[in-house]
Parts: sequence; C-alpha cells; structure tokens
Amino acid sequence: MLLADLVFAFMWVTYQAFRMKPINRETFPENLIKHAKESEFPAVDVLICTADPYKEPPMRVVNTCLSVMAYDYPTQKLSFYVSDDGGSQLTLFAFMEAAKFAAHWLPFCKKNRIVKRCPEAYFASDPTWFSDTDQIQNMYESMKMRVERVVERGSVQADYISTEEELQAFSKWTNGFTPQHHPTVIQVLLESGKDKDSRGHAMPNLIYASREKSRSTPHNYKAGALNVLLRVSATMTNAPIVLTLDCDMFSNDPQTPLRALCYLLDPHMDPRLAFVQFPQYFHGLNKDDTYASELKYPFQIDSHGMDGLWGPVHMGTGGFFRRRAFFGGPFSFVAPENPELSPDHVPNKPIRSKEVLSLAYQVAGCNFDAQTKWGSKMGYRYGSLVEDFYTSYRLHCEGWRSIFCHPKRAAFLGDVPVTLNDVLYQIMRWSMGLLEVGFSKNSPLTLGLWSLNPFHALCFTHYSLWPISGIPITTYAFLPQLALLNSFSIFPKVSDPWFFMYAFLFLGAYAQDFIDFMLAGGTIQRWWNSQRMWILRGVSSFSFGLVEYLFKSLGLTKFGFNVTSKVVDNEQGKRYEQGIFEFGVESQMFLPITMAAIINLVSFVSGIIQVLSNGLRFEDVFTQLFIAGFGVLNSWPVYEAMVLRSDKGKLPTNITLTSVVLSWLLYLVSSWAF
Repeated sequence: MLLADLVFAFMWVTYQAFRMKPINRETFPENLIKHAKESEFPAVDVLICTADPYKEPPMRVVNTCLSVMAYDYPTQKLSFYVSDDGGSQLTLFAFMEAAKFAAHWLPFCKKNRIVKRCPEAYFASDPTWFSDTDQIQNMYESMKMRVERVVERGSVQADYISTEEELQAFSKWTNGFTPQHHPTVIQVLLESGKDKDSRGHAMPNLIYASREKSRSTPHNYKAGALNVLLRVSATMTNAPIVLTLDCDMFSNDPQTPLRALCYLLDPHMDPRLAFVQFPQYFHGLNKDDTYASELKYPFQIDSHGMDGLWGPVHMGTGGFFRRRAFFGGPFSFVAPENPELSPDHVPNKPIRSKEVLSLAYQVAGCNFDAQTKWGSKMGYRYGSLVEDFYTSYRLHCEGWRSIFCHPKRAAFLGDVPVTLNDVLYQIMRWSMGLLEVGFSKNSPLTLGLWSLNPFHALCFTHYSLWPISGIPITTYAFLPQLALLNSFSIFPKVSDPWFFMYAFLFLGAYAQDFIDFMLAGGTIQRWWNSQRMWILRGVSSFSFGLVEYLFKSLGLTKFGFNVTSKVVDNEQGKRYEQGIFEFGVESQMFLPITMAAIINLVSFVSGIIQVLSNGLRFEDVFTQLFIAGFGVLNSWPVYEAMVLRSDKGKLPTNITLTSVVLSWLLYLVSSWAF
C-alpha cells in the first residue's frame, strides 16, 4: 500500500508540470494567402506508413493519401511517399488505381471547393450534388470494387494488369518474396510535371516504397520505415517540410498545410522550431466513446500544457517537420554519409531518372543503416517501440522546440479500434515502448533534467513512466478487497482524522480530473468511461507491459511491433455503436480484469454481510467497502459479458472459469498472508 501511494504521489507531482503554463493558439491562414505568393511556399514531402493489407485495408490507406493529395496547396510542391512495410502487391495495386482516380478527384475537389476531401467520408456524408458528382462517385466505386476484389483474391491476377510497366512492377513478387524477407520495391506512380489531371493541370508526385528486408538484419519497425522514406524522399524531392501521417488519418481540412506554415514561415518565430503538431481526432467513435479511445488527456489537454514550456511531443502522425531537424541540433548539424541525403541538397533530375532511382534503391537497403548515424543522431531514433515519442524527446533535448496547433476544425481524423482486446494490446505496446525510454540511459530523469526546462522534463518523465501507474491501480483493485474478505481493516476508520485525508485525495483527484475533462469539451458519460478505462488499462495493459519490459530487460523474451487491426466486423461494429463491450476472444488481457471484477463483487457482498451480522464494524471497513463498491460499479460490463450476454462478443467461458480458479487461489494465498 505504501508503494502504491508513493507511485500515485510521484505521478501526481510529475503531472503538475502540464499545468504550469498552458497555451492556446490560433492561426489565420487567410493572412498567409494574402501576403505570401505561392512561389514562396516551401515544398512538402508527405510520408505515409502502412504495414499489413489485412489489418490496414489498402482502400483505407488510399483514402488517406487522396485526402492529402487534394490539399489547397501548390500541387507541384507536393510529393507523397507511401511506405508499405508489409511488402504487399495488393497495396501497390491499390495505389496504381488511386493514381488514375486522383486525376479526376483532385480537380473535382478544388473546382467545387470540397472541404471533406477523403472520398469515402465525402460520399458517405450525403454530399452536395454537382453536375459531375455522380460520375466521380461511379469512378470511385469502380476503383474500390477492383481493389477489394484483388485483396479478396490475395494476389494481382493478369486480367488486372493493363500496361507493361505494371507487369514489370509486379514481377518482383517471386515465390521467395515474404513480408519479412524481400528486395526493395520503389515505384513512381505519378511524376509532377509529366503526369496531368483531367483538366490538364500538374499532378503531385506519388511514390510507392517497400524497403528491403532480410531475416538476418533488424527491421527497427516503424522508425526504420520512416527513416527509409526520409532518405528516399531526399534523393527524389528533398522538400524542406516533411509531414508524417498514419495510414488511417485522413485529412479533414484542406488548409492544414497553410496553418502549419503560419508558424514555419513566421520570421518572428523561434528559429529552433522543429515541428508543428496537430492533435489526433477520430471519426467513428460511438456516442459515449466506450473505450476512451480519443485519449483526450495526452492528445488534447496535456499538449496545451507542454506548448507553454518547450513544446508538445510528436504523436506519430499529423506532425509538420523541418527536414533539417532530423540532422542534429539547431546549431550542431550532423552531416549524412551521402551528400545527396543532406537537407541542403537540391535534386535536379527527374524522379524517374536512372541515377535517382539507383540511389533511392541504395538508401532503402536493409544494411544501409549499419555503421551510420541513422537512428542514433539522425532521423527517427531507434531504441523504443514508441519512436514518435522518443524521437521528439531527443529533438527537444538537442535544443529544438515544437508547437501545438489545435484548430477548431480537426485537421485529421483517424480510425479507432472497436474491440477491447485491440485497445488493450495497443496500450500495452505503447507501455513497453515508453518504459524503454523511461529506463534508458537517455531517460527524462537523467538526460531530460540536464537538457530541458525542468517542468518540460517532468512532462516527458510522466509520459515515459506512465505504465508504472499499473502498480497502484492493481494494488487498489485487489489488496483492500482481499483484506476485507479476511476481515482485516487496512485504512483509518471513519472517526479517525486520517480518514479525511484519504477522502480528500480521492474526491479532489476525481473532481480535478472531471473538471479538466469537461472544460476540454467532454461529456459526463465519456468522462465516466475514461476513468473506467484508466482502471482497466492499469490492471491489464500497464501491468502486462511492465512485466514484458522486465522480461525483455532480463533477456528472457523480446517483443516486436504488432499492427492494430483497422478491420471491423459488421456485428462488432453494431455492438460498438450500442456501447457494448467487445470481448469475444480468449485473451490473457481479460484475466486480470475478470479476476478484479470477481474479487470486488465477492468482497463487497461479503463485507456487507459481515457488517450486518456485526462481524465487522462499519466505520472500520467503510473505505474498503467503498473501494470494492466502486470496483463493482466500474465492472458492470464484465459481469454483463460473463453472465447476461449470448452474442459473440461475450466473455469466453474459458476466461471466466480460469479467472474464477485464479481468484480462489489468490484468496487462499491472501488468507495465509493475513
């Protein structure tokens, strides 16, 4: 209990850093358009990452790319690089189709001043009818049908290949080609200056890239894929501004680049500004956000607090970077081994030229990182599963700054997992990555306190040690209840003055949390779900992440990067819309959650019986009864899934039985201990 309270106190103290100097900003892109010529706008390279065509459907990635290709920005200054880390011909085929459709979609959006420029979202929103709307929608549905048929077949058949160039591209997928072992594939799908849209205007560059992979070399997961895109884009266009984007985060505002330029082009802005970060927002959330997937605190509330210090963290998507920031500190440039990769290099050859493609293949090789500064002093940093957090932390330590741009209209909208298992595993993966940072030689408690503003360092400390919250949450989920089952009081009785300290801490913390959430535009039901998911994550994702990290540190196991599935089953989707928890699979994540639900219920009922039978005094065990009752209240979806439901999303019987047995064993151990 002492350890639990100390961890809670530590996390509370570090969180206060976010409250020191919150800032709210506003941009006026119309002024930028008024006072700056298009020729003065810098070129932008957009890096989009995908990894698995079955967990991240190609049509979803295509929609994301098309939405940003249609930005209100000089088209000839936009280049799009799609990293396919799964090395799938299905994804390449989808983008070949997208390149053809883009020739009609881009002018349609700009001519009619469409705001929602993701085709799937636009056509699903009962759009305003224009003379060519039906024609464009038919073209989109035709493209979608072709792509989904190919995905269903699992390969690109000859009847879907129409040109010799396409045939040559797909010939690289031989029998020995696997997602973990394959050669580099780079395909230029659109070339600005050469390819035109349906109205004769220039198209942006569009390049598909799948880096070389070998079973004998480390993959470095997403950070490695992003570094390859940084190098490939440098050989071809080398734009001074780089936007990183997740494959499911489509553009919701065509003026987003102009909002970022309001800071990046401002002559009065700090020259150490490395990136402008937009918050993550999500479409498809059900009314009450059952799994608290919007993560309002890290993605929205906390970032305003960090902005008042030296800037927010990079969230893995929606960040507009100066390319120069990936090459050492603002006053200490780190030169890459190849001069063509320098941010000062100006490419002067067509991106389809033999020399450019040859160099692009070279820098995408799986051995290129070896014995170089990539991943340590250049590019995205290796050493953590949360490469976005770690990279932005290291950039700040090197002297860079960042800005949080939070416009009224969300800049990007992403997908959310709709099953509890996917949510918990995603948080578990983040937990392991954060602990890798928190306990590394570059920990915010060491390098951070030395290099950063002290409050800024505490913000990074809070994030990097976020998973240790699982220790007190798990303690409070089990220990007071087991003590109550054994007729043992561990808190001050109600008449004791110390009782009021516990009451004040609980009520004060929850009241502060509630006020913060509501002021950020939340609702009461969403706040309740948020605090419930905080508890569920604590006993499952945080705890498992901490154990996995300890095992990995001892060399007993190693973990990798698992892509969160974006595929939604129709029945799962319906249950999610109704706010029903989706269990369904026999996941180890559900064991501690179900055990906690069982022990809290039994403890609460047992405690009430003991009080009514005068076996215990109410004032002695009030706090334990309250905690157990609070646990029961939060566990209602678990009881429902265990007993009352018969759909496929109910809690599997094996999980329920195993949890009952483990709970009984835990009670026997506690009986011996008490």
